Amino acid sequence: MTHRIYATAVSSVYPLYVTKAERKGRTRAEVDEIILWLTGFSPEQLQGHLDQGTDFQTFFAQAPMNPARAQITGVVCGVRVEEVADPLMREIRYLDKLIDELAKGKPMAKILRA
Repeated sequence: MTHRIYATAVSSVYPLYVTKAERKGRTRAEVDEIILWLTGFSPEQLQGHLDQGTDFQTFFAQAPMNPARAQITGVVCGVRVEEVADPLMREIRYLDKLIDELAKGKPMAKILRA
């Protein structure tokens, strides 16, 4: 059975990421920077996916993905991201973890594993 998040449009979750960041004094630009860093998409490609209502499964399948994402570790929703067995769910959890770090005030250089 596939998880329902896989068929969920990225554009339906994106505003939640932005709201979470902005509530903590961060910006939409920083959310975009994180998504672009993780996925390898250009700003135009990201906007295209948001405009088209691309689901998470397709979004991550089409993304070149940053190899440095393997450095992302820690717990999100009570689960260690590096131990998530399903590759697609792991990518989604990586994104969740990065947005959490942004909302917690972590510097961008640390979030982007620079």
